[in-house]
Amino acid sequence: MPIIVNLDVMMATRKMSLNELSEKVDVTLSNLSILKTGKAKAVRFSTLEAICKALDCQPGDILAYEE
Repeated sequence: MPIIVNLDVMMATRKMSLNELSEKVDVTLSNLSILKTGKAKAVRFSTLEAICKALDCQPGDILAYEE
């Protein structure tokens, strides 16, 4: 898949655990884990917005495109 999810990198940079992020964005651990591992087929803008707010980052910090 050419869309790369760098959620784990941003979480490490911000020293935030998956549990902590899950609580802040009100998304289940399993759904965040699917997103983090790059297995998600889609992500809602509202979820992306909540993640960016919690991690104080931009969507481009989390998502990247590679051929």
